[in-house]
Amino acid sequence: MIEVLSKPKKNYYLTSLDEVKGFEPNNKPRLLLQVCCGPCSCHPLVWLSQYFDITIYYNSSNIYPKEEYDHRESELERLLDNLERDYGFRPKLIVPPYDNETYNLSLEPYKDEPERGARCKVCYQKRMEEAFDYADEHGFDYFCTVMTISRQKSSIILNEIGRLLEESKPHKAKYFYSDFKKDDGILKGKAIRERYSLYNQDYCGCVYSYEEKLAREKKTE
Repeated sequence: MIEVLSKPKKNYYLTSLDEVKGFEPNNKPRLLLQVCCGPCSCHPLVWLSQYFDITIYYNSSNIYPKEEYDHRESELERLLDNLERDYGFRPKLIVPPYDNETYNLSLEPYKDEPERGARCKVCYQKRMEEAFDYADEHGFDYFCTVMTISRQKSSIILNEIGRLLEESKPHKAKYFYSDFKKDDGILKGKAIRERYSLYNQDYCGCVYSYEEKLAREKKTE
């Protein structure tokens, strides 16, 4: 696991605005966007589409059980149908093979960690590194993740992972810093999600967060 050091908070949203200055609408850079689900993708996709030619990378083998993974993928595809109809763009969707059993080998040593602890950092890094490598290998100009939209995820940690991944080995693709929560991003995403009646999951995704959800439900019985 990459060691993410504590750093002063910076405004990654302003960093993203600085990066897209001067981008030409008729010559958009190619961006690979790592996504976890439809609801989290709503606002990032609409915002990024102004500046980038987007391809989506849905690498979510962390999600348990398989039925939940399939449901989230189908809702992501339904979101893309709606965006094509209402906004006039439809990113290409890449879906690597699902393999939760192998994926969990990396998380199991941290199974007793609380939500947002070391287990989650391993999970962020694992998915971001896989997507970043794909972006590099397939000639993308930029790589980004939608995960900074989430209230439960630290934009500092996610952007530090992105920075450290970019510096850890030679990359042709550039990491795109983001904080999609800024400028009312959560409210904008919520409005799109509700407009399309997208399924909004009630746990992050991995088997351990799933078990925590079941435990919470049992307490309320």
